[in-house]
Amino acid sequence: MRRAVAVVTLVLAPAAAVAEIQLPPGFTAQVYVSGEGFDASAGSGLAGLPSVSTLALDEAGNLYLARTGRRYFGGEGDDLWPIYRIPVGGARLSPRTEPRYFHGPPLLNAQVAAVRAGRELFVTTYDRDRKVGVLYRMLEGRAALFAGGTPPPGVPPVLTQPEGAAVDAAGNVYVADRARGVVAKLDRTGRVLDPRYVELSRPRLLAAGEGEYLWVAGDGTADAPWQQGTGEILRVGPAGAPSVVLRGPVPAAIAASPMGWLVVADRRAARIFVLDVDGTRLELASFTDGDAPRGLAWAPVTPETRRAGLAGDLFVVVIRRSAFQTNEVLRVSGPFDAHVRRRAPGP
Repeated sequence: MRRAVAVVTLVLAPAAAVAEIQLPPGFTAQVYVSGEGFDASAGSGLAGLPSVSTLALDEAGNLYLARTGRRYFGGEGDDLWPIYRIPVGGARLSPRTEPRYFHGPPLLNAQVAAVRAGRELFVTTYDRDRKVGVLYRMLEGRAALFAGGTPPPGVPPVLTQPEGAAVDAAGNVYVADRARGVVAKLDRTGRVLDPRYVELSRPRLLAAGEGEYLWVAGDGTADAPWQQGTGEILRVGPAGAPSVVLRGPVPAAIAASPMGWLVVADRRAARIFVLDVDGTRLELASFTDGDAPRGLAWAPVTPETRRAGLAGDLFVVVIRRSAFQTNEVLRVSGPFDAHVRRRAPGP
């Protein structure tokens, strides 16, 4: 039986083309963050931001974005950029207005990684030449070293190429170190509890799920996250025992919903799907016209996000018309939990 979908039309700018995203009935989507004046390609007519791939929301509904650093290229050309902080309601940026959204100091190849206790923003950075990584804790725009950095002479670095991070209910922080092929576990102060909590090939994405479970996604055989390869997603129990839930596509992003199930962005297939603990896939959204998802984050359910009307919504970074340097952020609303329960296979 063919699954019913709703085709949502998004008008991106007066002079821009119209894109389509296919969603289940009862869901809506809107452009939440866009930009103009950043695309130097003559005649492209694309609205959007400079390339961003990681995002997170705090307890008040503020959205944090990071410019995509050159982590997967050799040679020179590292990027030094601040984080964007987008207030509730979204924004349309331009080269002239973007500084008003800068949050914190410029950081090298920064990626938004996680939010703890609704307020503390964790950001990873990576110095390719020195092979040293840092996990920063940001609060009110001030960045403080949480883990990593330059070690004492003769001591190996704690973090080499940190990517995603996740936080459990106790405040412990997990960091995916892609270069070392491990997920490290840190306590709430940044002290290393287990430097090899999980081992897998090229781990990049983490998400904390319901019941103290940790989701881990790795690039597997792909040298860069946008390339063809065999990726994998693991689910790690409270005792640290990992199990492979899915092997195949290289995930562009993962995010655990407020109810604990996982959504996965498959950039190459231009789809977003839900993944159950047994590896069952449920399609959630698909994109056309060369658009593709590359970043995911859920709005937390708090009194502030309820008042703002964002609680439990899904935010998606989308590549426009296959131009990876031009991105927008969509806000997707709908009965996510009801949709998953209705479509999930029975016992």
